[in-house]
Amino acid sequence: MTAGEGRGKVCLDDHGRATIEFENVPKSAVGQAMTECWGADWFDEGPGGFADAEPGQYHYEDELSYAEYAFDVNADGTVTFGICYVKVDDIVTMLDALERALAAQRVD
Repeated sequence: MTAGEGRGKVCLDDHGRATIEFENVPKSAVGQAMTECWGADWFDEGPGGFADAEPGQYHYEDELSYAEYAFDVNADGTVTFGICYVKVDDIVTMLDALERALAAQRVD
């Protein structure tokens, strides 16, 4: 774990689904990863995506796949979030995008 990048876990179930839970991840990195994966304003957070989102709670439940997405944007510029019951490939895509976003911040 790199200081200032938050922490989290990934869980896989026996149905081929995955869940990730992270806390205190920099909002700019989450915003960049989410925009790369889904585009901006998917959660009504605004056209700038989560990087510009106001503090608050953002949720989405996919009734077709039963996937759940919950993002708490904190006033300190971090995000605590969970993505539950999605395909493993989708979680891998999100984790890869998040790691690239965090790596870019390390260089800055």
